[in-house]
Amino acid sequence: MAITNRINFRNFRGDFLGGLTAAVVALPMALAFGIASGAGASAGLWGAILVGFFAALFGGTPSLISEPTGPMTVIITAVILETTASDPENGLTMAFTVVMLAGLFQIAFGMLKLGRYITMLPYNVISGFMTGIGVILIFMQMAPFLGQETPSGGVIGVIKDLPNLVVNASLWETALGLLTIAILFLYPKSLKKVMPPQLVALVVGTVVSLTLLRNIDIRTIATIGKITPGLPQLQLPTFNSENLRLIFVNAMVLAMVGSIDCLLTCLVSDSLTRTEHKSNKELIAQGVANLITGLFGGIAGSGATTATVVNIQAGGRTALSGISRALILLVVVLWAAPLTSGIPLAVLAGIVLKVGVDIIDWGFLQRVHKISWKAAGIVYSVVLLTVFVDLMVAVVVGVFIANILTIARLDELQSQSVKAITTGDDQIVLNQEEKEVLDAANGRVLLFHLNGPMIFGVAKAISREHNAIANYDVLIVDLSEVPVLGVTSALAIENAIEEATEATREVVLIGANKKVKSRLEKLGIGKIIPADHWMDDRLLALKTGLAIAQHKLMP
Repeated sequence: MAITNRINFRNFRGDFLGGLTAAVVALPMALAFGIASGAGASAGLWGAILVGFFAALFGGTPSLISEPTGPMTVIITAVILETTASDPENGLTMAFTVVMLAGLFQIAFGMLKLGRYITMLPYNVISGFMTGIGVILIFMQMAPFLGQETPSGGVIGVIKDLPNLVVNASLWETALGLLTIAILFLYPKSLKKVMPPQLVALVVGTVVSLTLLRNIDIRTIATIGKITPGLPQLQLPTFNSENLRLIFVNAMVLAMVGSIDCLLTCLVSDSLTRTEHKSNKELIAQGVANLITGLFGGIAGSGATTATVVNIQAGGRTALSGISRALILLVVVLWAAPLTSGIPLAVLAGIVLKVGVDIIDWGFLQRVHKISWKAAGIVYSVVLLTVFVDLMVAVVVGVFIANILTIARLDELQSQSVKAITTGDDQIVLNQEEKEVLDAANGRVLLFHLNGPMIFGVAKAISREHNAIANYDVLIVDLSEVPVLGVTSALAIENAIEEATEATREVVLIGANKKVKSRLEKLGIGKIIPADHWMDDRLLALKTGLAIAQHKLMP
């Protein structure tokens, strides 16, 4: 496996234009997410540069653009609030330590080849999770949108203090926020390829603040302040035994959310470029990128859907586009950072608030209740858990419930494929000769037919069907259409065979493939059933069973 991403200069013009366009989109988003996280605008910019550069250099998705995203910002915001509350002096440094550790976890995910499994989540869980993140972003931007400081306590704190925030709202800053929202929602689609709406909203909001509102004496409009040009300071890992658990858990959550967010974006990139990404290589690259980002005081990032789509539409096809974007942003930070000092916080809040609205899965929310009340219940449960409890708890609970419901449906379907028959009826497909042999046995031969994967939920059906028929002399277990035999189902079959042999009945097994036979033999069934009773032909097994039954009827 190549260490670096697929970089070549055959598409230099398209890659450079893609990187330039993505950089224009990234600038306002990086500033907005940096401020929203509590780490500052500089941390957002360095996150966009470092994550973008190293993820592009080492990644497994050529056209992917990586940077701070909405889901990652939600997590890192909670991390900063938690770490600064536990240790005000070193809280921010501890938050960067969480970013570094999250990067190590992502590297481990990739090395363990977990990439293909991370996105194997039910869509209703993903939808609820992303919708919950969107709701969190909206609530957390309400205070700066209204010209107020964000109250403590997360979403619940904002909800409790909302009446006070509205009453004390700054008229001019709220007006700037509304202007930003209006530009973002009303921006013509035809102009998006020329200039991204986020940058237009940022420039217009800032210009209005510095010109039309420059003489406002009622209240000073809050801005992001001066960003000092130059390279970032090294942030060495900081932790102690008291906060180790806090750092470890938050890093795992950040790594999981970042991995899910990134690999979902990789799928979008694949569909647009008709390529196939390397998920495990991408996870390692994202881990390296976040490790370096945390080391230099940047906020965590992952694959960004909007920036990736913009890059591809502008012509970006190789990792050179992501590298170009990072270098362009580097030039901005090193030489043009002071120009950003007058950007109002209300404008950035409006940009992030619009991101929150876009993240909410409106299309699925409108249809999910028509699909299934169970699916709707999972979606809304995940949303509520994400917003009011914890993101990882939301995912774990959502996946658990979804899997339980799926297993229940599979159990119901698979239970119908367990048939215990003593006559040649139409419950299963038998040829004419097989039907005649089974009918000739006159109920003394029980054909136990199983079809499809035998997961653990089918065990009850096996026991139920077997116990329903008591009077027979020969049990024939037909496994010829069973590709997979779960441990629980294997134990249920073993129990049926043991009951039959204890009642001095003969047992014949048909058509067990190599894996199924191996599992049964490991359970010790080979000691119960003689070698000549393991067969591959159902007709031969039925004739053998008929002969045994007739022999037992002889005086």
